[in-house]
Amino acid sequence: MIESHATARYVRTSAQKAGLVLALIRGKDVNGALAALKFARKSVAEDIAKVLRSAIANAQNKDGFSGDVDRLFVSACYANQGPSQKRVRPAPMGRAFRVLKRTAHLTVHVSERPERIKAIAADGETAPKRARGSAAKRPSEPKAAAEPAATKAAAAEPAATKAKE
Repeated sequence: MIESHATARYVRTSAQKAGLVLALIRGKDVNGALAALKFARKSVAEDIAKVLRSAIANAQNKDGFSGDVDRLFVSACYANQGPSQKRVRPAPMGRAFRVLKRTAHLTVHVSERPERIKAIAADGETAPKRARGSAAKRPSEPKAAAEPAATKAAAAEPAATKAKE
């Protein structure tokens, strides 16, 4: 299973704002994630899409990659806080306010989904898929053999006599 990552450092946004967009793509397949980023109404989405495309390219260049980009998904993505630029903004009466221009480091990890293993029946064909539903998920438990009614009555009789005494 191939895993790769890409990081963009010193992106001019806060880590909190980037984290909101990264939460949209976490766990999605790469095509769905790129589509979500294309229509996200945040400016940091373009930077994240660039990092995601870089992570996909890194996975394609690794040895052992199957060549199927559709099997890649975003396994992890996060934004760490970078250094803040301190600036001064003039304020009334000769004072000054400090302005923090924050940066973030964006990291996206992509992994390859494992192939699904299909069970092969003895005759060489794949086993039929089970129907959906609770009965199909678990095999039914074997039912206990029914006890004769005489043994049930005999077991209940001594308890009734002890209660009378």
